[in-house]
Amino acid sequence: MNHYEEFKKLHYSDQPLIIGNVWDAISTKACENAGYTAINISSHPVADMLGYEDGQNMSFDEIYFISKRIKASTPLHVSVDIEAGYTDNTDILNHYVERLVDIGICGINLEDGITNGNARKLADVTVLEKKIKSIKDYLKSKDKDIFINARIDTYTTKHPEAFNETLNRAQVYEEAGADGVFVPLIEDDHEIRTLLDTVEIALNVFLTPKLADYNHITSLGIHRLSSGNKVQAKVNELTNEIFEDLYQNKNFKRLL
Repeated sequence: MNHYEEFKKLHYSDQPLIIGNVWDAISTKACENAGYTAINISSHPVADMLGYEDGQNMSFDEIYFISKRIKASTPLHVSVDIEAGYTDNTDILNHYVERLVDIGICGINLEDGITNGNARKLADVTVLEKKIKSIKDYLKSKDKDIFINARIDTYTTKHPEAFNETLNRAQVYEEAGADGVFVPLIEDDHEIRTLLDTVEIALNVFLTPKLADYNHITSLGIHRLSSGNKVQAKVNELTNEIFEDLYQNKNFKRLL
């Protein structure tokens, strides 16, 4: 099996795949030491690290550079969050994704939400549908492949018919060639089970207070669990606390 096939197989074991959401080589090494089999380079923490607001404000070349360095530092399966693709031109997007494949990246997250300042809006379903089909067709012509995790932003954008729209989009993206769907903030057990009965591809959900018990998540049949920028947020809290303690309280012993 190649990297793509191995990564895809990880989504269909008896237990959900807990993917390590990383942003640099240090967080990657922490996942490796902890025993993770796969990581995802998450755009939100990377944007924070580079001084951008979350929401496709960095360039593809910047996320590519980070991805290349992380992939070079680890034997783990590596997926990359490329937001909405950093372009509306499918030819350019195809080449972006091929560059990731060529450095050993086995998966991408590609979303149907569009950011406008601090607001996230839902794009027409055909936008991501065309991107998925274009990427898959292009890579197939090169005898290459990548796991496309199609992110559905119906809940994050508070769509008035979030569940029904999710079902529709999931089916469209599956037909276009997506390997999985990522539905952040879906939490209802019935909705999750119905979605799993509707599509045959992997379901990725986001860790929330209502989806925080691993045994419950497993019982629902969820394939993959992501934590987004939550780990980095905790690291940032500790970093701020330590620097403030050093400067304000002159507590140098904390580091010794």
